Amino acid sequence: MVTFRIYGVGVHHSPPSPPFNALAARQLREGLGMAPGHVAYGLRAQYGLAVTPDTVIAWERGRLAPTAQELTALAGVLWCAPGELIAAATTLREHRIARGLAADDLARRVGLDLPGYLRMEESGRWRGNERQTAALAETLGLGARELLRATGRDDDLATLLRDAATTRWQAYVRPVVKLLPLPKRSVEAALQRLYTDYHARMAATSSWGASGDSGAAGREYLDGIVQHFWEAVGP
Repeated sequence: MVTFRIYGVGVHHSPPSPPFNALAARQLREGLGMAPGHVAYGLRAQYGLAVTPDTVIAWERGRLAPTAQELTALAGVLWCAPGELIAAATTLREHRIARGLAADDLARRVGLDLPGYLRMEESGRWRGNERQTAALAETLGLGARELLRATGRDDDLATLLRDAATTRWQAYVRPVVKLLPLPKRSVEAALQRLYTDYHARMAATSSWGASGDSGAAGREYLDGIVQHFWEAVGP
């Protein structure tokens, strides 16, 4: 059921539940030799949550998903990390919950005030500076690709990479480094490779004897520019 919270003027939906790994929940419960009733009792006794055995069964069969609060409590009852009950964390909020961090704790660790951090988490758009971004990646244990997706900057990177490949790549080293916690030398090498590969394709298709649309190869390369970048960066 969707609930609403009112802050001054306007109505806001409560955040969606994290993607729940129903199979993992059932396997963890069975591994502990617990019945759904034991789990429900633990949630009531330890966390004050009015959860019934039928609700636990519905979670494990994928018919219902626990809220973020219920998922964190369920992890406590099942003696596991919250991340083990999340199918595939992708958003900033999901990564935070997966690591059992409260919003105020994460905000403090990355050097943000809580309201500012929550605005970014709820909007899906990260606006922290380079130092805060590096702290975020370290705190949540995110690699460069995970960080990019969690902070909602996929399109920003694609735009920078297309411009770097088609114009003067050196001008885009700094902007890319601000988006991703990658060594400057790795970014420089990757952008130079993108520039070289793109212009080589354009030169080949515009040479004498080339047939068809001379820009097709270049457009195709730019369509996959993000994947080309990760291949150039390497592991």
